[in-house]
Amino acid sequence: MSALQVLEAVAEVKLANLDRSSLLAAVCEADVLWVRLRHHIDQEVLDAGGHLRILATPTTGLTHVDLDAARRRGIAVVSLQGEVELLRNIRATAEHTIGLMLALLRRLPTAVAHVLGGGWCRDDFRGHDLFGRAVGVVGHGRLGRIVSRYLLAFGAEVLTTDPEVSPGNVEAGAQWVEMDELLGRSEIVTLHVDVRPESRGFFDRARIRAMRRGALLVNTSRGELVDEVALHDALESGHLGGAALDVLAGEQSEGMGHHPLVKLARAHGGLIITPHIGGNTHESLATVENWLAGRVVEVLGGASEVRQSIASVPSSIEVA
Repeated sequence: MSALQVLEAVAEVKLANLDRSSLLAAVCEADVLWVRLRHHIDQEVLDAGGHLRILATPTTGLTHVDLDAARRRGIAVVSLQGEVELLRNIRATAEHTIGLMLALLRRLPTAVAHVLGGGWCRDDFRGHDLFGRAVGVVGHGRLGRIVSRYLLAFGAEVLTTDPEVSPGNVEAGAQWVEMDELLGRSEIVTLHVDVRPESRGFFDRARIRAMRRGALLVNTSRGELVDEVALHDALESGHLGGAALDVLAGEQSEGMGHHPLVKLARAHGGLIITPHIGGNTHESLATVENWLAGRVVEVLGGASEVRQSIASVPSSIEVA
């Protein structure tokens, strides 16, 4: 049974692909609002939802939700945050992380553009192996551990650090080191850290400067972790050899072409940016959305005789 079928058993479900103004209008009659990452669910949206009881979002991060406003309104936020058992076998973001590393090392975007432009000069695109490369994994939670295992399978040297993980409790084959050592030794640094008040901007100018000259930075966590001005400067000056980002601070569904890093990526062959697609695979979304639909039904009380109105933005629940 698909997520949509689970919800339709207890509710009237309206699927809609809405811009901001349409969202504000549609949420007025909804008891449940289901969103991914397209919209920032702030106080204006929550206030517009006069009947809103539940905000459902199939994401682990909640930077797109004003949690304080939801709390004040008594709106339950149902998400994937903290659902360790469910997420244990959700690998999409970890796979994307490795893909971005390989894309940087092998210069894949520029090589593709070269061929599409009529070229076929392989010597212009001599890359680097992941095998034998020192990779620093910052954060050794669920994703950090999965990424570490993938890197070890490639034969990389894996360094990791996490203040909440003891040196004796890291993946077999990985080395626990202090942050300064990790930055000084790693040829690639990848971030797998939750966004909390204390972690916002933690990867600041000083930490970027502490990275090896020519090193690569990968971020598939949240853009708010990184000082993006300092990252821009480090790429432009050549201190960093490249970066691959699946996330940017203040993401929106429109207008991101004006973001300074997106502008830089147009001219910098070593900067790859994808639109937060790390967890966006058919398999992963089917698993997490089915689970989330069950949680929504639980919170509603599961009473099929009570026909709630659920607005889904955008059309994110598909019949498989």
